[in-house]
Amino acid sequence: MPENIIPCGAYRLAWSTGKPLVMGIVNVTPDSFSRDGLGLNVDAAFAQVVAMMAAGADLVDIGAESTRPGAQVVSAEEELNRLVPLLERLLAEGIPVSVDTYKASVMVEAIRLGAGLINDISALGDADSAKVLSAHPAVSVCLMHMQREPGTMQRAPVYQDVASEVESFLQRAIAKAEAAGIDRNRLILDPGFGFGKTFEHNQTLFRALPQLAALGFPVLVGVSRKAMIGQATDKPVEDRCAGSVAAALLAAQYGAAIVRVHDVAQTVDALKVSRALGPQLDLER
Repeated sequence: MPENIIPCGAYRLAWSTGKPLVMGIVNVTPDSFSRDGLGLNVDAAFAQVVAMMAAGADLVDIGAESTRPGAQVVSAEEELNRLVPLLERLLAEGIPVSVDTYKASVMVEAIRLGAGLINDISALGDADSAKVLSAHPAVSVCLMHMQREPGTMQRAPVYQDVASEVESFLQRAIAKAEAAGIDRNRLILDPGFGFGKTFEHNQTLFRALPQLAALGFPVLVGVSRKAMIGQATDKPVEDRCAGSVAAALLAAQYGAAIVRVHDVAQTVDALKVSRALGPQLDLER
């Protein structure tokens, strides 16, 4: 199977059909929905990243502002206070890092320090984001779909055809990025599971992942420990590991390029077994 490459600053990350990159989730927030927020405990966060990389993660995604349903906005200054100490330490150790932010001013500092990927839940919603990213050809950006914003996104979200509407939104985001001078090979798409969607919307959208992958861009799937896993398993957030791993396996089969997960070791092992024992996949791209 041919490999596909995602630029990530000083790194070039290769993935192939059925073998997605594993992105470990690191929350330096006090209020993460998954109850793993580490706040300003840099030593604990660094140890978590080291363990994730040893378990087989390809990169980590640092979030310094919670975007759970109902979350309150924090200032760029506060976000950077949480982010920078860990980011500096990880980059000094040669670890590929994505930064989860939608603020252009935070992107500027993260990229200056060496972050190779920006995970933007607003899909260039900040008026300055596209300009910032266009100036850094080695940095990729993940464009995510979200209905409304985190504070209100789960208040009765409505779609006529969720898969079609999400795809159309992402097509417009691609066009906006390209118009700003961001090359197609730097773009990643995220359908935004749980961001302004009911369980039924998430279910329909997940089953439409092959359709989204067929657009020809890497697709990031982030469902780890989310409410949709809890609704499917009837388990609280701390007991959603098995359900999250199952979803990551399905995402890989449906063409995901990146799976964003809390439970790295379990996901990596499950993907290895799936590749060793499962059918050979040849999804059209």
